[in-house]
Amino acid sequence: MKRKIKNPSSFKVKVLSRIPIVRRYQNVVKKEVKQEVIRMLKEIEIADAERVVDMYPHELSEGMQQRAVIAMALACNPNLLIADEPTTSLDVTIQAQILNLIRELKRRFNASVLYITHDMGVVAEMC
Repeated sequence: MKRKIKNPSSFKVKVLSRIPIVRRYQNVVKKEVKQEVIRMLKEIEIADAERVVDMYPHELSEGMQQRAVIAMALACNPNLLIADEPTTSLDVTIQAQILNLIRELKRRFNASVLYITHDMGVVAEMC
């Protein structure tokens, strides 16, 4: 079966290993790297980040998977965040949380966001 790269649950790797910050700190003690990943997960409002860091993507809800993917993108300190259908298949409550999170992270990290969606309601909300 072909895997979709943008599907956050398509890899059987723990959340800790997926955050690019791990590559940046290869010579640092593993415990320190884990603490940095936990900090990043908390930054994107993942509750119980200490537990989530050791979970596999398929063990997370779709909303938590989206948050983990956002953390992966932000770990590289980008100037531009490309959000390709970040609210697809999420319920309305989680959609609102993700949209608010993206707005807040845009402000906090001073990054531009290229938002790709087919949902005109989401476009109206973000503009």
